[in-house]
Amino acid sequence: MNLSATLRSLAAALLLTGSTAAFAAPLATAVVADSPAAHPGFTVKVVGKGKPMLLIPGLTCPGAVWNETVAHYQKQYQCHIISLAGFGGTPAQASTDNLLQGVRDQLLAYIKTQKLNKPVIVGHSLGGFLGLWLSTTQPDAVGPLVIVDSLPFMAAIQNPDLTAEQAKPMAEGMRKQMSRGKMPMAQQRMMVTSLITDTARISLAARWGQASDPATVAQAMYDMSTTDLRQDLARIQQPVLVLGAWAAYKQYGSTMESTRAIFARQYAALPQHRIEMSEAGKHFLMWDDTQWFLGQADAFLKQAAVAKK
Repeated sequence: MNLSATLRSLAAALLLTGSTAAFAAPLATAVVADSPAAHPGFTVKVVGKGKPMLLIPGLTCPGAVWNETVAHYQKQYQCHIISLAGFGGTPAQASTDNLLQGVRDQLLAYIKTQKLNKPVIVGHSLGGFLGLWLSTTQPDAVGPLVIVDSLPFMAAIQNPDLTAEQAKPMAEGMRKQMSRGKMPMAQQRMMVTSLITDTARISLAARWGQASDPATVAQAMYDMSTTDLRQDLARIQQPVLVLGAWAAYKQYGSTMESTRAIFARQYAALPQHRIEMSEAGKHFLMWDDTQWFLGQADAFLKQAAVAKK
């Protein structure tokens, strides 16, 4: 597999995301939680009752990407739906310095101030990376993790010996290029086509990308490309379900087996984890393979609850 092609594909997966409420029934009893001034890196809506669950979307993606997931879980979980600042039309922060680290710290503070007892974390793409980072930073703060098509160190997708320091030149070049402005809609749509199966969602995903702040997106990609969580995974105490996709990368020569091997290598230090690969879903597994995604998450969360008892 060509490294540059692989990274371009994965970068597209992490960048060109989006959703709309039209794909799921309106979520009842949604309320804005806490004061936005307390966490400028994101906004939150709270839906449902029960054990707390944080749902973190990928880059450029608003919290509405989880509408179908929340509709499934809101009767048994209190869903805290995160929307990151600067993505999908939400106002960007004034500064992008230490962007993702700041969001991580604000999320941990939110969990503490809201008195959320070991919330389940469900994260897609960048959201999955943040979920892992929350847990490695404060292992006692969060509960089980459901990681949707995400890796602890994206830059080492092909070269496992790559270090965060070695990744900086490539990441800096990517940041400069992405900071120049929004890509044309036709190009954005073409890139996202390989990542989502439904044509209507492809159009919407491209529009969400257009609505995102280029500087924020570029910095978030830089931060993730130069942050290596692989060895820190050993600190995670709770069980983790990793759901992977491979069909989006088939055009670059990937197979399910070769993609699973990449996941297994990156998550090798994680004590309690299980990796499951979707047969045909692309990057947005909660859209492309919804019943499989929900079935995997349901079984995992049930098992985690029983083990806790």
